[in-house]
Amino acid sequence: MNPLTLHELHHGLHANFAELSGAEIVADYGDALAEHAALGASAGVIDLSFRSRLCVVGADRARYLHGQVTNDVKKLRAGEGGYSALTTAKGKMESDLNIFCLADELLLDFEPGLAEKVSQRLGKFIVADDVQIVDAAPHYGLLSVQGPKAEAVVKALELFAEIPAKPFGSLKISEATLGEIYLMNHPRLDSKGWGETPSNPHIAGFDLFVPNNSLGAVADKLIAAAKQIGGRAVGWSAFEIARIEAGIPRFGADMDETNIPLECGIESRAIVYNKGCYIGQEVINRIHSVGHVNRELRGLNLADDLKTLPARGDKLFHADKEIGFITSAVKSPTLNANVALGYVRREVNQIGSELILRTAAGESCVKVVTLPF
Repeated sequence: MNPLTLHELHHGLHANFAELSGAEIVADYGDALAEHAALGASAGVIDLSFRSRLCVVGADRARYLHGQVTNDVKKLRAGEGGYSALTTAKGKMESDLNIFCLADELLLDFEPGLAEKVSQRLGKFIVADDVQIVDAAPHYGLLSVQGPKAEAVVKALELFAEIPAKPFGSLKISEATLGEIYLMNHPRLDSKGWGETPSNPHIAGFDLFVPNNSLGAVADKLIAAAKQIGGRAVGWSAFEIARIEAGIPRFGADMDETNIPLECGIESRAIVYNKGCYIGQEVINRIHSVGHVNRELRGLNLADDLKTLPARGDKLFHADKEIGFITSAVKSPTLNANVALGYVRREVNQIGSELILRTAAGESCVKVVTLPF
């Protein structure tokens, strides 16, 4: 298991550690429910340095990456970014990617344990292109501040003269002691990708890519600033609860190599249909234009009296026919209800459809609902 750079800092905060895809993570700091509450009411600081980080550099980087992913990379200017999927020639997902266009590179942020695989996949098609794939993880860590008061926490650092206003917007500062720090507007609990709006003022979040040598100092300052406004350090357990409540699929949990992006609820954020050729484009565009997917990710209300939440892969039935399965499930503190994400066949996945969940503990009722919950 790859240890966190800030293991000792988290240990000093009474962290309970766990493992995710071969990487060490902070599960919680002793009170996951309080940490979840901070994400909804104030701000939570989470160390995401276990995630994979690659940089695409070279004069042909934008043109090349544009031909590898589902979203439009050529249109990005320095300080902009977006969300995309990396697919095979058959349209199957290999990863999802947050892409940030920096002055001299394209920074890719994605799930842990996939850096080598994604690097090899991206490098596979480089022929005469001026493109190099570089692992950024040995040099930079990733701290994230999420919640309605996230901007106040970032401003309290007194490092940034301005704050990126739009989702995926970014800027860089150079500080004599801390080095070069990148700040991204990235509300990770925003299911629509719109960022903070008048109707959703609670959706806000920022990522900070920080040199590993300065990671502890910046983390200390962020956590102290969060505590001043009722926030706190937050672990993975609380973040996952909030993610599922927001109806956001995670690669490795709710989508994997068996899925095409159109099944996963990410189409509006991740796919541009008129961008031209990329690996997997022919299959994805054909399904979009003349076909349909047979199953789609849906929000599911589970029975209130479940003693054990369903596991990933537990089956869903309708009229005694297997029609889907669970991917993620959680008892939602916000809703005071058991909710889940799962795939349901299109003939019975309309909002309001009633299904049967079968687990080792028995049968229970499930209803298809809108996302976010």
